[in-house]
Amino acid sequence: MAGFMNPNTAMGQFRLPTSTVELSISCTNLSDCDWLSKSDPVAFIFGKVKGGDWRELWRSEMLVNEHNPKWKSTFVHEYRFEENQPIKIEIFDWDSGDFDVKNKLKDQDLIGRIETNLASLVSAKQFNAVLRGKDNRAAGKCAVVTEEVTANKEVVKVQFAAKDLDKKDTFGKSDPFMVISRTTPAQNGQISTKPVFTTNVVKNSLKPSWDSFTISLKNLCNGDYERPIQFDVFDYDDNSDCDLIGSFTTTFSKLKSGMVEQTEFKCVNPKKAAKKKSYKDSGKVYLKYLEVKIEPSFVDYIQAGTLMNFSVAVDFTASNGPPSDPRSLHYLPSLQSTNQYTQAIQAVGEIIEVYDTDKQFPALGFGAQIPPHGQVSHEFFLNMAENPYCLGVQGILQAYRTALTAVSLYGPTNFQPVINHVAQFAKSYQNGQQYFVLLILTDGAITDFEETKSAIVAASELPMSIIIVGVGDADFSAMEGLDSDKGLLRSQMGTAVRDIVQFVEMRRCRYSDGSWDREGLAKEVLAEVPNQVVKWMTLRGIKPLKS
Repeated sequence: MAGFMNPNTAMGQFRLPTSTVELSISCTNLSDCDWLSKSDPVAFIFGKVKGGDWRELWRSEMLVNEHNPKWKSTFVHEYRFEENQPIKIEIFDWDSGDFDVKNKLKDQDLIGRIETNLASLVSAKQFNAVLRGKDNRAAGKCAVVTEEVTANKEVVKVQFAAKDLDKKDTFGKSDPFMVISRTTPAQNGQISTKPVFTTNVVKNSLKPSWDSFTISLKNLCNGDYERPIQFDVFDYDDNSDCDLIGSFTTTFSKLKSGMVEQTEFKCVNPKKAAKKKSYKDSGKVYLKYLEVKIEPSFVDYIQAGTLMNFSVAVDFTASNGPPSDPRSLHYLPSLQSTNQYTQAIQAVGEIIEVYDTDKQFPALGFGAQIPPHGQVSHEFFLNMAENPYCLGVQGILQAYRTALTAVSLYGPTNFQPVINHVAQFAKSYQNGQQYFVLLILTDGAITDFEETKSAIVAASELPMSIIIVGVGDADFSAMEGLDSDKGLLRSQMGTAVRDIVQFVEMRRCRYSDGSWDREGLAKEVLAEVPNQVVKWMTLRGIKPLKS
């Protein structure tokens, strides 16, 4: 454990599912496949693997002679907001005798199928669709009810203390802090750990009482009360690696009972244990407080009707290069061609448009001279029309191509106007009905950096998130300062109330053959949005609008 990070630095990112959901399937008025009896239906769920092939994820039990099946078995799956998760449901009439996994689907009669994605199922709560048979005729109706697994909504407020810790400092006691890590089974059968929380440092003490904190059970143990959780107690050193005092592993179930039974968890240092047979421990950790609460989740808000409004703002500054030049970041030689801007719009837009019912998205541009008079604008409509709304992602792409032929690239690179544009809409919806996501695509450093910081700080109080994607090969180091991974953003306006910015360099989402990893880009860009939505709702005390 030597060389563990300084507790005052940001921990590495790791990705958890947005939630775990349970799907229940039922059908009505299924078509008959048998001549002398009703069908014996079995439901299957398939998901797409890399490469586009369908893979079986789940199958139900068989119901005998049933036109209106309602299967008892359910499908539990990880839901990830930032991913496109295609789902295919197929209903078969099972004809080959015993219901056995070995019996192949090709030997069964397909009654009907539907194709959708997990986002549509989650946002609908009860998803209804017409089953289509092999000839594309209606073959009955299918209903899918999606419910969140309750453990994903649990949060725990907890406070730890310790006693009799080892003395690590020559001229004092120890400066202990504790790192809590979530465990995950690895492919090789080993257990991997990911730090999920670091306590404060208590100076010069062998019996520290750390500050209380709140963490979700999903982050702590993926909602699994029996999954091991690792605790490592360190002695903080400002000038060198932090020394391990001792470690222990337990489960959340044991933590809960330990609070009642006043259990003490022994901190063991492996090196000391290996050297001395008489060694017992390097101190003990115990609980001072533990409380579990159920809090609304992102799924709760989406299923209650909260709409995600997607806006895009595209950089048209001269540093991109003339659009007619093949070296330009805006180069599009044909209608079928793509560039980094169109790849990013599609990657992000196709995920988030599922959550907006009218599919009307504002699309803006900045840093160009616009017709008819050639004045420089940092807030013009891509479609060059009277309003900025575009129908779906394809509408945004069409508007982007329209702008390329109509404007002249200029400068400078100012973000504040487009941030304020979306913020004005967000100000009108502060009851939880709508949440706004602004995607800014840019090729270089921000000119109005201080003004942009102030705009972000102001927007942090609104139902709004900002995603910045850097295209091209410029130095984007200054952009990292807008992302609050190392502490909340500060400006002349004050300090942001929450983190609302995610910055991603697009070049990090490129394969070795030069093609773009659009799925990887969407994951990086959208991973933080669900937590940002819930954070804003909880800060405002807003509960889901309806059950």
